[in-house]
Amino acid sequence: MGLSKTEEFTIKQNKIAVYAKALAHPARIAILEVLLKKNACMCGDIVEELPLSQSTVSQHLKELKEAGLIKGDIEGAKVCYCINEEEWNNAQNYLSTLFNSYMAKNKCC
Repeated sequence: MGLSKTEEFTIKQNKIAVYAKALAHPARIAILEVLLKKNACMCGDIVEELPLSQSTVSQHLKELKEAGLIKGDIEGAKVCYCINEEEWNNAQNYLSTLFNSYMAKNKCC
């Protein structure tokens, strides 16, 4: 398998790809919706909200955290998660700019 050559693309293109990858699973969307609905740091209750095992939720949380969309603080033996406001705003701006750049002029297909 070859290299992904991500260095050949702009920082913005790479960031959009990271966000898209993080958003590319319905479980991650569900986790984000739970965090947005609660609008607070959540610890173990995320698992109670979803039809997934603890280990599966943990893996999805890891992906969201690596993308920067959420952040987590260790409180004793638990990690509490919430939306990373700065990165969330960056993702919103990048994705909005991409989608808003389309202007239907001619029907090509």
